[in-house]
Parts: sequence; C-alpha cells; structure tokens
Amino acid sequence: MQEFSHWRANALAHIETALDGFLTLEAQPQLGEAMRYATLDGGKRIRALLCLATAQALNGHAEAATRAACALEMIHAYSLVHDDMPCMDNDSLRRGKPTVHIAYGEAVALLAGDTLQARAFEILTPDAATVPSVLQATLCRLLAKAAGQTGMCGGQAIDLLSVGKILNQADLENMHRLKTGALLEAAVMMGAACAEASDSVTLQQLQIYARHLGLAFQVIDDVLDCTADSATLGKTAGKDAQNDKPTYVSLMGLEPARAYAHSLHAQALAALTSAHLPETTLLQALADRVVQRAA
Repeated sequence: MQEFSHWRANALAHIETALDGFLTLEAQPQLGEAMRYATLDGGKRIRALLCLATAQALNGHAEAATRAACALEMIHAYSLVHDDMPCMDNDSLRRGKPTVHIAYGEAVALLAGDTLQARAFEILTPDAATVPSVLQATLCRLLAKAAGQTGMCGGQAIDLLSVGKILNQADLENMHRLKTGALLEAAVMMGAACAEASDSVTLQQLQIYARHLGLAFQVIDDVLDCTADSATLGKTAGKDAQNDKPTYVSLMGLEPARAYAHSLHAQALAALTSAHLPETTLLQALADRVVQRAA
C-alpha cells in the first residue's frame, strides 16, 4: 500500500504539472482562467491514474500516456462545467469551490467547457513526431467515442430525461455505463493503446475490468450522496434526491447498494486477474480505492 501511495502521489504531481503546461493562458484571459479554474487543483484524477497505470503495466509509450491522461481530465472537467450549469443540474459547488458559471458567468462557463473539449484533442495530436500518428488517431477515436452520443453525452441525455422517473436496474446501469463508465473505460483502453496492446484476451478482460469499475464508481457516488456532507464531497450533498433523480440507493436501498458496489469490485478484480498482465498492483489498488471511499 505504501508503494501505491508513493506512486499515486508522484503520478498526481506529474498530471498536475502536465495539465498546467497544457492550459497556458493563450486564450482570452478570462476564458483561459476559467479553463484552468475548472481543471487544476482538484478532483480525484481517477481517469488519468487508470490511464497511466494501464500504460505502465504494459510498458507503454510514456508521453502518449501523459497526453492521454490529461486529455481525459480535460474532457471530464468540461463535462462537469456543463453539468453544473442551470440548464442541467444547476449546482453551485464543485471540488470545494464555486462552480465555473458562478465564478465566471454562464457564457464564459459554456465557452470554457467547449474549449476544454477542443484542447483535449489538440494535445493528443502534437505537431512534433513524438507520438506515432497511428497512435494519435487511435487515442482520438477512443476518446471521441467515449465522450459522444454513444458515451458520456448520450448518458447525460438519458439522465436529463429520467428526472422524476423510476428506472429498473438494467436501464439505470445502461445510463451510467454511458454517462460515467464510458470515460473510465476509455481511460483503461487508452492506456492499453499506448502500449499497442493487441492480445484479444488481455484487451477484453481489461474492458470488463473497466466496465465493472465504472459501475462501482457510480454506485459509490450514489451512496456518498446520501451519507457524506458537502464539505467531504466537495459538491452539494443530497443533490440527486433534491432533483428527483433515479439512483442505485433509491432503487436498492443504502446497504444493498453498498453490497452491490463490492460485488462489482470483485468482478473487476477477477477480470484483471484474467487479463494476464505482467503487473496489476496499481490497477488493483485503484479499484480498491474506488470502493473504499464509502467504507
């Protein structure tokens, strides 16, 4: 565990430094400041860490993995900026500070999200020949698919249309596989792509690991929304119930939801074992960390 804590601390510092460098104030000052405000100095960085850990487990291309990790965080940050706006969740607190539209206004927030999305794909395609062009294209394709209509945005659309409705477990899981899980899955698969992994069993089992972990992450989020306070969460507690959104807790109850998260965690670890990677310590520890948030 100490080894993982050391790796995580170094990886987080590396990600933060890289993001800081990629988010220079080249844009109109207020726009650039809003982009940095949305992305830097906060968040669990689970997507970036999964990407780096997978690439490291497979001895992947280091620069490509760093760029992929930062691109994932930019897409995630843009999604939060838009998700918090009055036309969606209308939230005022994110990562322990006022949301971007509260701090900078709705128009700047909208543009900051749009520009973060564009910047994510820009950093995946450097002018210098430091990342092979085929790998650049693969990373862009994986990220675009995860963020678009068959991924995160598609899940958000289902979420908005599900307010006030009772979803069965299959429909709830479909929504969250897209809204939350797709980007987590992309993190793992982009990390594997950085190593040019081609073994079909390895790729299939990594995908299963990521899918189960993505669902576990969402179940734990639903549990924490009911059990933790706003200061601990860094966002408004109880927002799902306030907005009458279907959750795993509203569907199953609190303790069954916790148990389901642990079942998903076990399935993720089983898939990781079946992937036959030379080293799985980091990916196992990241999975443990996801469910331990609600311990």
